[in-house]
Amino acid sequence: MDSVRNPYAPGAGNPPPELAGRADILSTVDVVLRRTSEGRAVQFPILVGLRGVGKTVLLNRAREMAEALHFLVVDVEAHEGKALAELLLPGFRRCLFALNTLDAARDKARRGLRVLKSFLSGLKINVAGVEIGLDAELGVADSGDLEADLPELILALGEAAKAANRPVAIIIDELQYLSTIEFSALIMGMHKINQRQLPLVMIGAGLPQILGLAGNSKSYAERLFTYPRIGALSPDDAAAAIINPALAEQVTIDPAAIQQIMAVTDRYPYFLQQWSHDAWNVAAGDGITAADVARATPISIAALDQSFFQVRFDRCTPTEKIYMRALAELGPGAHRSGDIAEKLKLSTTSAAPTRSALIKKGMIYSPAYGDTAFTVPLFDDYLRRTIPVFRPKDRTV
Repeated sequence: MDSVRNPYAPGAGNPPPELAGRADILSTVDVVLRRTSEGRAVQFPILVGLRGVGKTVLLNRAREMAEALHFLVVDVEAHEGKALAELLLPGFRRCLFALNTLDAARDKARRGLRVLKSFLSGLKINVAGVEIGLDAELGVADSGDLEADLPELILALGEAAKAANRPVAIIIDELQYLSTIEFSALIMGMHKINQRQLPLVMIGAGLPQILGLAGNSKSYAERLFTYPRIGALSPDDAAAAIINPALAEQVTIDPAAIQQIMAVTDRYPYFLQQWSHDAWNVAAGDGITAADVARATPISIAALDQSFFQVRFDRCTPTEKIYMRALAELGPGAHRSGDIAEKLKLSTTSAAPTRSALIKKGMIYSPAYGDTAFTVPLFDDYLRRTIPVFRPKDRTV
């Protein structure tokens, strides 16, 4: 069929043609945004799920919803190479300058800019392109202690937003990369916002280890945030994600083909898009059949191996790769850390540093105490394809 008309959109953060099964989450986000715009207290949503379930797509939709409600938006993605403060500062500066143009908020916005200058000075941060042009607000957010200073800066932004009657949304993806101190400072800042009912909201997303990070940071994090779980789609929603985009192009999909796609993808949204996309491209007739899905499967696997899986695999050291291959050797799902160490012919203590490094990189997580699982669906299959023979002492992969 015509690949130009192909409606499916595999890729990191690409909006699918049919955002199936996420209506409840988007409804929650809508309520949170509307309550925030009225200065009402909310619980801030943090979307939790594995790779490829559509967390980034939902955050992008949340940003669109916020902008439609006339929010100013600070939209960042956390990563290992940059501190949270450096990521947030350009967006905070932009928001404060925007608020400074409004007569009702000028005093509060200028104070916010002075607090931002203090924050930069206290933490000795030099962010390219962040110039303030005002003197620092002495004695505020200038201690050099992130847990003390970031909440003061967030509070100053919230007060300026209230004065302007212009709400602000802070959207943060990949929250699991924050340090305990960074997440604690963020929690404290949002706690102050809620206490004073200021029109500022935070919406985030992260891998499942974010739950442990939140619990380790502040005891009231459980009450301050909600943690909607984002997972594989239900059979009905997965079928809708496959069928409806094709129907919009007046193309039919055989029921057997739909079942085959759902089976091979475990109904994960990213994989549904990849298989549907490739099945469309190989289809010779005016619809998609089970035979088309079978022909598409090696194409889909190769595409995922070269992009979705390999980019993550290549970030790991040889020792980390062998640890993951040992986990894959045990089969799908979560496994005890001791069983992985036994596969490696190591003690649990000796294997622990590698496990910790992989958790920090977002490759694995602990769904329960002492358990280990991949953060990337179907990654065990990829590892068995990439390293067909498991050798516990092999460090050459």
